[in-house]
Amino acid sequence: MNLEQVRRIAMALPSVTEEPHFTSTSFRVVGKIFATAPPSGEHLHVFIEEEARQRALALAPETLEILTWGKNVVGIRVILKNASPALVKDLLLQSWTRKAPRRLLAESAAAAPRGKA
Repeated sequence: MNLEQVRRIAMALPSVTEEPHFTSTSFRVVGKIFATAPPSGEHLHVFIEEEARQRALALAPETLEILTWGKNVVGIRVILKNASPALVKDLLLQSWTRKAPRRLLAESAAAAPRGKA
């Protein structure tokens, strides 16, 4: 994975914008940051809940690291060169879902294609 691939995945989510965040780029839903990427393009920082973070770390320890802000754990750092598109997409969707307003979540669920019964 590389930052351009991450960008395509993130920007395909509803109501996402990409904006500067200090020296990094950030992906936002209705102004709320759900992921950032430092300028080096080597990592992606994704803000997911503790339970999801622990599950992901257990499944891909060579690809993921705990992301801290000071002494607080705030998310997960993805080592992009080791990451699969499916993993990145899943993590971004989890973080987007966490930050998106309920109205947008409902609209997205209603617009999602349904499988055949």
